[in-house]
Amino acid sequence: MNKKKIFNDPIYGFVSIQSELIYDIIETPYFQRLRRIKQTGLADYVYPGANHTRFHHALGAMHLMSLALDNLREKDHDISAKEYEASLIAILLHDTGHGPFSHTLEYTLLNNVSHEEISLLVMEELNKQFNNQLLLAIKIFSNQYERPFFHQLVSSQLDIDRLDYLKRDSFFTGVSEGSIGSDRIIKLFDIVDDNIVVEEKGIYSVENFLSARRLMYWQVYLHKTGIAADAMLKNILIRAKQLIASGNILPASNPLLYFLQSNTDLASLKSNKETLAHFIRLDDYDIWSAVKGWCTSKDTILSMLANAMINRKLYKIKLGNEPFDSLKERIEKEYIKKGINANNIGFYMKEGSISNAAYMAHNQKIRLLKKDGSVVDIEKTADLPNIKAMSKIVTKYYLCWMNDLTLPTNHN
Repeated sequence: MNKKKIFNDPIYGFVSIQSELIYDIIETPYFQRLRRIKQTGLADYVYPGANHTRFHHALGAMHLMSLALDNLREKDHDISAKEYEASLIAILLHDTGHGPFSHTLEYTLLNNVSHEEISLLVMEELNKQFNNQLLLAIKIFSNQYERPFFHQLVSSQLDIDRLDYLKRDSFFTGVSEGSIGSDRIIKLFDIVDDNIVVEEKGIYSVENFLSARRLMYWQVYLHKTGIAADAMLKNILIRAKQLIASGNILPASNPLLYFLQSNTDLASLKSNKETLAHFIRLDDYDIWSAVKGWCTSKDTILSMLANAMINRKLYKIKLGNEPFDSLKERIEKEYIKKGINANNIGFYMKEGSISNAAYMAHNQKIRLLKKDGSVVDIEKTADLPNIKAMSKIVTKYYLCWMNDLTLPTNHN
């Protein structure tokens, strides 16, 4: 069987599978599950075209990784066949730990477990199935390999992951401000002391990359309607868990019920193979199916939220530079007048904050290779004052609430 297949990608055209091992990994349920997880969560409630998946993104990132490694080889950097394949596998599997709707439910279904931690568990499980052929990929992914530039290509301030998702998300949302010159940036990658640097002539491409990332966060990832949709979906699951804990029976798939009935943390994922197996069977479809079923729930709160979610009757939301304390107090009083139990107002209203920083200067820095061979941090370059501005963390506050204050008095 010929396993060196070709995918037709809407962003890059033809994407090749470089080895039989990679083909076999793609064929596993661990990776095929990514077809059923949206890349941008509930962003399609704002941008109808944003229906692309983590499967799209992973294949695209693998393609960009191959371009980056080919470019580095052309610059006479020694990259063995094993390192090459392992790097492709590391980037291919970097998002296999995502739960339904990607980041939306990352800390709702599980107790303080990041998707990166689950991705590592998935890679370790696949390594067992493939007779330890993923050992090097795991070292690269977890930054344990002796040549750190491989990990930097997978995860850093200017990594392959970001180069793909910005361009891809820009394409599918139609937000042109997110478009970046990923090809040029990749061409200008180099290595100094086993660390990734960017040739100095790529400085404005990097600046555009950081600017695009900042704009995509405000316009797509942190769009206020998306925040309202996220808050509503989280409250639906919180209510479902609360009802199940009280002895109520709710219709849901077995994988979803497993997490609604338990308080799963990283330790239980590591110690119980059944827990990870349930997680790998969980995707967006489980959530949508459950929410549709809960539209007719006898619980007024759950049915109200589920119907609102299905029919896009989302929370009203305000976004600003200060908390909305007075508005919150006024709305709470209105809810209580309508007979809503004070203990349940959290399901009708949600507050919080969001933060955006295009460049985290205190983390691993983006470094420029100057013509004289010296290496400098990008924020110290004199003619890029915007970089310092983009490294500032901007925090905004939000308040979401059910806008219909004519709620029936039997709401509990």
